[in-house]
Amino acid sequence: MSDSGFPERNESEFLAERFESHRGHLRAVAYRMLGSLAEADDAVQEAWLKLSRADASRVDNLGGWLTTVVGRVCLDMLRSRRTRGEEPLEERPGVRMPEPVLSPVSGVDPEQEALLADSVGLALLVVLEQLAPAERLAFVLHDLFAVPYEEIAPIVGRTPAASRQLASRARRRVQGGAPAPDPDLARQRAVVDAFLAAARDGDFDALVAMLDPDVVARSEGGVTAGAVAVASGASGFAHLARIAQPALVNGAAGVVVVAEGRPVGVLAFTVVHGRIAVIDILNDPERLAGLDVTVLDQ
Repeated sequence: MSDSGFPERNESEFLAERFESHRGHLRAVAYRMLGSLAEADDAVQEAWLKLSRADASRVDNLGGWLTTVVGRVCLDMLRSRRTRGEEPLEERPGVRMPEPVLSPVSGVDPEQEALLADSVGLALLVVLEQLAPAERLAFVLHDLFAVPYEEIAPIVGRTPAASRQLASRARRRVQGGAPAPDPDLARQRAVVDAFLAAARDGDFDALVAMLDPDVVARSEGGVTAGAVAVASGASGFAHLARIAQPALVNGAAGVVVVAEGRPVGVLAFTVVHGRIAVIDILNDPERLAGLDVTVLDQ
């Protein structure tokens, strides 16, 4: 007992409390690295195990130490994906879609706000999925979490200068494939609603008018570019547009198509200057089955 009469906390309880204060940040790092909430939670748990086995008294900056640990764990997980016989990205017809974070149109909850800070839209995660693991780590840690290249270098086994080059290459890919969306969420929603209305009505000209001339529609099944080509495809899912439910997808205007209580499609829209510049589509049945659409009813 302490002098105050209350039981003293042991060292492990104090360490666990300190770790919990960093959990939200670490989960955000891991989600950007892995594009999967379940894998992000696994990475954070692994970081806790490493901390519990380490001499924490020798760690001056626990937050920084844990960030680099999570980064290293995520890097290993990304590399293992490529050694499990997965099809190389270059041979896929489309892109690997990350796991979306769904919220009702009323807004995201506080836990999601931490997870989706820094405008982590689905479009950004789709581009990150296309990067080499070391490039992704260098970009995420440096550009999104301000980790110095000197601390990134030992994680990727490169010099600080080489780590800077990794992040620079990734940055160019991101700028080309994930344009910054209009910040006005109401304006985003108005554009998406007009697009869906045109799809329901089969109004091809109205569909084209809502699309950027260089719009890109991406899914694991393929990539379509150009307003005319994307509008041609969109005009064919009028029946799905009728049952599309408005939602926030990674904090931006999107829709979830629900049939018989099950999600059959998630569409995330990147609206730039009042037109749709990117449409990211998750339509893989197995991955859709793992989404919780009940959050949209809150």
